[in-house]
Amino acid sequence: MKRITVTVNGVTHEAEVEERELLVYFLREGLGLTGTNVGCDTSSCGTCTIHLDGESVKSCTLLAVQADGAEITTIEGLATNGELHPMQAAFQEHHGLQCGYCTPGMIMAATSLLKENPSPSEDDIRHGLEGNLCRCTGYHNIVKAVAAVANG
Repeated sequence: MKRITVTVNGVTHEAEVEERELLVYFLREGLGLTGTNVGCDTSSCGTCTIHLDGESVKSCTLLAVQADGAEITTIEGLATNGELHPMQAAFQEHHGLQCGYCTPGMIMAATSLLKENPSPSEDDIRHGLEGNLCRCTGYHNIVKAVAAVANG
């Protein structure tokens, strides 16, 4: 066991974790933040995407001990005072989800994409989200939602 300290969605947490525990399981089971989904455990699907020190990462690719000292934002941390983040609202408004399983990871990847490229083309959006899989929507409405936020 190893003691770690992480700041998740603005709250500092200290915890004892198994040295082999994946970050995604620490977030879900250790902190109860179940918005970060487990899809594949192999970094193929992106449902577990979070922001780690401002960078979009797949939390199934990191051990919790690797996040010691980090600042983490999960899907639960995007809303402010009960108000949806603009990307969350756009996914809702443009029907960028169906079953919703990939949605948290897609939204986290999309917000990171717009941070890096505030005015992406449709091709840029599709390329920027290629590490996140959706088996329901065909991506059309996801791309529309991201473009809506980018275009204000």
